[in-house]
Amino acid sequence: MENQHIEAVIFDLGGVLIDFDHTIAAKKISSFSNKSFLEIFNLFFDSPLTGLFEEGRILPLDFFLEVKKLLNLNLKYEDFLPIWNEIFFLTEKNKQVYHLAKQLKNNYKIGLISNINILHFDYLKKNFSIFDIFDSIITSFEVGVRKPNPLIYQKALRALETKPQRIFYTDDRQELIQEAKKLGFKSFCFKGIDKLKEDFLSVGIKV
Repeated sequence: MENQHIEAVIFDLGGVLIDFDHTIAAKKISSFSNKSFLEIFNLFFDSPLTGLFEEGRILPLDFFLEVKKLLNLNLKYEDFLPIWNEIFFLTEKNKQVYHLAKQLKNNYKIGLISNINILHFDYLKKNFSIFDIFDSIITSFEVGVRKPNPLIYQKALRALETKPQRIFYTDDRQELIQEAKKLGFKSFCFKGIDKLKEDFLSVGIKV
């Protein structure tokens, strides 16, 4: 059966292998801006500017200068960096996913696809030991597009050197797995460790 021939398992990063909270940064930034908390949060979490940054289309310093202008920010770049970066934390759920992925590495290629900017990615690499399990890491800032653009999934497909039907993919955002499904990936919305194990078993992955 085809379900027994999964060759690669791809994970999302944020919300799956590590958690984050943009309100942490927004609250800190509010002390240096005359903008409302909601305005700051919306700019940080999901805006055209952060989209450009996640696609690697603007450099970190230029991103900061735009943020400074938009938020009337009274802050230096070197002081902005820790505020921008220190929003990540590991939960028990994240740790369980990591250990599960580490077990799977014995029998499957392990991949990562993440919408992420270079500052966050570099910070995570320096501060969290979660990247050693991956055979392939695909980031939006390196590829130049974000999920759900099909190009980022195709990049992962080429990197893992397998067929889409032989890839298991999990992401915590439903809208981001739909494009992967169209390409043939066996895609599942991440809803916790128990559901993940069920999804693995449904395609013949024994854990």
